[in-house]
Amino acid sequence: MTDITERCLNRQNRAGRLAKRPFSGCDFPLPAGVECAARDNRQEKKSAVDTSGYAQWFRDSTPYISMHRNKTFVVLLDGAALAHPNLINIVHDLALVSVLGARLVLVHGARPQIDAQLPDSTFHDGRRITQESDLTTLLGTFGELRTHIEALFSTGLPTSPLRQSDIAVVSGNFVTAQPLGVVDGVDHLLTGRARKIHRKRINGALDSGALVLLSPLGYSPSGQVFNLPAAELAADVAIALNAEKFIVFNAEHALTDAKGERRSVLSPADLDAHISAKEDADTSGNQLHLRAVMRACRGGIRSCQLVSYVEDGALLAELYTAQGHGTQVRENYAGLVRPATPEDVASIVEVIRPLEEAGVLVRRSRDRLEREIGQFLVADIDNNVVGCCAIYPFGTVAELACVAVHPSYRDLDRNPGIGARLLAAAEQAAAASGATELFALTTQTRDWFIENGFADAATEALPAPKQALYNYQRNAKVMIKSLDWNDD
Repeated sequence: MTDITERCLNRQNRAGRLAKRPFSGCDFPLPAGVECAARDNRQEKKSAVDTSGYAQWFRDSTPYISMHRNKTFVVLLDGAALAHPNLINIVHDLALVSVLGARLVLVHGARPQIDAQLPDSTFHDGRRITQESDLTTLLGTFGELRTHIEALFSTGLPTSPLRQSDIAVVSGNFVTAQPLGVVDGVDHLLTGRARKIHRKRINGALDSGALVLLSPLGYSPSGQVFNLPAAELAADVAIALNAEKFIVFNAEHALTDAKGERRSVLSPADLDAHISAKEDADTSGNQLHLRAVMRACRGGIRSCQLVSYVEDGALLAELYTAQGHGTQVRENYAGLVRPATPEDVASIVEVIRPLEEAGVLVRRSRDRLEREIGQFLVADIDNNVVGCCAIYPFGTVAELACVAVHPSYRDLDRNPGIGARLLAAAEQAAAASGATELFALTTQTRDWFIENGFADAATEALPAPKQALYNYQRNAKVMIKSLDWNDD
């Protein structure tokens, strides 16, 4: 057992013993049938804890829990992450993701641990040149780390989040390897690359409910062992399994722009440009991670995530909240806005209900929504309807109505935002119907319409049918925007 494993288990054993100590809440023995007032007070305080924030977070995370169930995630946890004090929390979070139904393949690295054992190693383009004499050290280090990870996933103390979570961790000869050979005139010796990922074996283990743990090793048909770059192996495994997500734990919590602000979503093209800008002989762990993400994107993985191994809860925040926490690399949301279908009615009701209750939108019955669903556009992210609007043509003008974005998606740092994307799609749809102007009625969001090119107008500017239905008691502002679409 490694020192770090022993320290972690000792810490949890002490916590477990403390949790089992009997405590009445009073400093003296209690007669039979007499309850302790201190205990009652604690229970009253406990019952008075405000759980509204937790409850709302849990509700908001429900679509993601459902969406990730039975999906395969390949996770890269490098050697620096394994050496960080936050590792035990990462393991607990990975266990939670597994309990919530995701299928996990964990690929671990070991660079800093091997560097400490083999300080005279040589590298080429970020890859270690593996000598035959290095293999004993490599195998010993990988074995220690694998045992350490397995031990952390096996804790079941009363104070551990893993209690009553029987997670099997499976390792094996899942990777057939071949030598990397001579690259740029440099012989990489026993450093190799994946020749074949045994999908059926891995999927069989995942189907049994196990978590698959891979060390960065591969075996040739002749029995030769090869040292594989962990980041490249993880990307290759994700591609071979056609994983839903490729998740990379990184020292930095996210990629940032020139102002130092988090970039929550990047396209593969943006990531490629980012890598090229920093390529000047940079073979740091961060750059190797970015290359692996690019490798996975090019291999067809639709969603890759960079999350911090330093910050507690970063993985859960990235997977189960609308705002995320790290950087997601995927194709731009070109198809974000689409025509609504009858199946979207229930989701539209959920999006517009808070605004109806606040008086921002006029109430619409479900029957009316079903009748008018053909007028609606929806914003769809990962098969979740997160926004909507409706277009009602009146000859050469059209009404923009029922513009709404789910509260969890209003403050995302996408540019343009979801509301602006809905507006752009609505303008295009209105212009396609022959309208040259778009109007809207609003009581509380005039500033947003002004920011998006609308101007104040009198009620007389409304088409006659709309004037006849205008509610003077509601006293909504009339906003109009000219549509200047052309086919050039």
